[in-house]
Amino acid sequence: MKRLTLLIMSFAYCAFTIAAELPPEWAYAQNPPNTSVVSADNTIRHVPDSNISYSFAQVKDLFFTPDWHPQDHTALPEVVAHGRKPDVFACGFCHRADGPGGPENASLAGLPKDYIVQQMADFKSGKRKSAVPDRAPVTNMQRVASVINHSDVEAAAKYFSSLKPRKNIHVIETTLAPKTFERGWHLAKLENGETEPVGNRIVEVPETLANFISRDSHAIFVAYVPKGSIEKGKTISRRSDKSISCTECHGEYLRGKNAIPSLAGRSPSYIVRQLFDFKTGNRKSENMQAIAETLTTEDMIALAAYSASLAP
Repeated sequence: MKRLTLLIMSFAYCAFTIAAELPPEWAYAQNPPNTSVVSADNTIRHVPDSNISYSFAQVKDLFFTPDWHPQDHTALPEVVAHGRKPDVFACGFCHRADGPGGPENASLAGLPKDYIVQQMADFKSGKRKSAVPDRAPVTNMQRVASVINHSDVEAAAKYFSSLKPRKNIHVIETTLAPKTFERGWHLAKLENGETEPVGNRIVEVPETLANFISRDSHAIFVAYVPKGSIEKGKTISRRSDKSISCTECHGEYLRGKNAIPSLAGRSPSYIVRQLFDFKTGNRKSENMQAIAETLTTEDMIALAAYSASLAP
């Protein structure tokens, strides 16, 4: 009897393991050691369309926001520019001076102020986690949210919500994509020009890696997606066979409504991660979880490709 019980438990465990959907590795890129393409030195760096210069040490300082294009925005609040030592990193270090972020984190430019404030509360309470528990962009936000004061949250949220987002992603439907490596929680293309099948994934990379490393808010990204993804995503976003459609809450062109955030023009890697986190219950929202549970990875890819193709 004991042997039979163990056998049944073993089969049940195997069935659960097979049924469990693993996070797509391409969307949850890690930061393996010894993969930096630039050494941490004090060389002076420049980016296009800016006469400002910073040292590499400055662009890697968690408590400093390189502001390459100050003409694009109003004065940075102190918490955005420098954070609060020792635990509150500069908001603009990860999300950039005027909030475009990157594939590894959220674009904040133009998000509703109350929405940003609520996300900080969710990171603090544990309602917002990642399907990959040790993923630094999320654990860093949890750490900051646990110690930041209310006035700094309000100042940052007010600033980022006042900004107008820019389109910074080119979406290309294709059968082939550049071969990549994982760097800094996102993918980057190999410089040898090699390609491989895009398959059932999104390959999102900086157009010029050096600019993104320098934390240039004008950095451009290219997202290679399976052929037919954009139209399929548009159809899924509007379909009425679910309890609620994407457009019902996020607007006809996914640009948000009231306190509901815009999805248009956002990183497709980020969108897939959020849908997967909702589906697995790592990010809490009754409406979003109910919708995400009905989506396959292919559906998520299509929705992300479509939303990324739209003007913000």
